[in-house]
Amino acid sequence: MYLYRGVDRSGQTVDFRLSRRRDVAAAKAFISKATRRQGSAPRTITLDGYPASHRAVREMKEDGLLPAGTKLRSSKYLNNLIEQDHRGVKARTGPMLGFKRFKTAAITLAGIELMRRIYKRQFNLGKLHIEGATTPAIWNAVLSA
Repeated sequence: MYLYRGVDRSGQTVDFRLSRRRDVAAAKAFISKATRRQGSAPRTITLDGYPASHRAVREMKEDGLLPAGTKLRSSKYLNNLIEQDHRGVKARTGPMLGFKRFKTAAITLAGIELMRRIYKRQFNLGKLHIEGATTPAIWNAVLSA
């Protein structure tokens, strides 16, 4: 399994997606999910050196799913920024000794990612009216919403 992660230039999580394979289709699915969530297409996309991701962006530009003016960059140090963001997830999943099923892995990782976003104050709590509450209180309010 492969966990796609997207972070912005300030290190805030944009989105994540768990995939069975790391191929062009998975990269396209992640990029389209991340752009839908952000509400607009990115001006610049920086990727690691994996060829399938670069091919996915090129194909999405050709198909009109991304604007033609979107810049595509490659960075061999990109993994450092993503690994910093991913450290909290690894700390939670390490003691679990892996997952037996893809579905349970996806559900568990979604919960862990939600907690990380709450911790980093990236989750919009305005509608829940619980500003300044403790993390367990926030978690219970989010789950009941």
